[in-house]
Amino acid sequence: MEARSTCLQSDGLKLAAEVYIPAGNRPHPALCICHGIPAVAYNPEDRGYAILAQKFCAGGFVTLIFNFRGAGKSEGNFDIPGWSKDLQVALDFLYHLKEVDGNHICLLGFSGGAAISVYVAAHDYRVSSLVACACPAEFGVLSSKEKVMPSLQHFRDIGIIRDKDFPPSLQEWLKGFETISPIHWIDKISPRPLLLLHGDGDEVVPVKHARQLYQKAKDPKELRIIPGARHKLRLEERAVSIALDWLKARC
Repeated sequence: MEARSTCLQSDGLKLAAEVYIPAGNRPHPALCICHGIPAVAYNPEDRGYAILAQKFCAGGFVTLIFNFRGAGKSEGNFDIPGWSKDLQVALDFLYHLKEVDGNHICLLGFSGGAAISVYVAAHDYRVSSLVACACPAEFGVLSSKEKVMPSLQHFRDIGIIRDKDFPPSLQEWLKGFETISPIHWIDKISPRPLLLLHGDGDEVVPVKHARQLYQKAKDPKELRIIPGARHKLRLEERAVSIALDWLKARC
């Protein structure tokens, strides 16, 4: 396994990224892992996603992890439509790697990252399969101008909105959440395979969201509800194992 640090460029912003490449000379299927909307300030000692990437790389995938704009070491401010552009850039990066089989580029998203993954997969047919973990059907409070101010302040406090004059238009910033909401796009994934993973103990995104998405999605689709699992499915070994086995079976 080879690990490389790299830098993606999106809208003139530098996005921190790492790519993990399996041993061997043949082209490998690729996986881009998409983190959720941060709930706490960036902790450089948290290597959870790197450990996750190593696991999928050991499973045979060229695996990319990166920080969306505003998160981690990446530049910029948290912006949902901007995140969709960032993921397109990440897909471009994977697609042009010589180690990657361009016919098998998969997405694994968590929470807000799952929402972005649904939106991008609906528009980019280079995505061959998608695993959406703890995915919201819509963003709720973040699509309501009257209720969003405490959330906006929280994003400033944890450092994912860094510029005092951002967003330049609150109305347009909020409109982005409504535009990206997965319930509008989940049926566009077909005929590519979709796996929805959710915990029935999710304290952030109720499991009803998964059922709503599954109902609207078209075949081939699968819904796996994990008993007792909470929101952070990346910390649930059961969820990670299900995702890995499911992806390997389709590559």
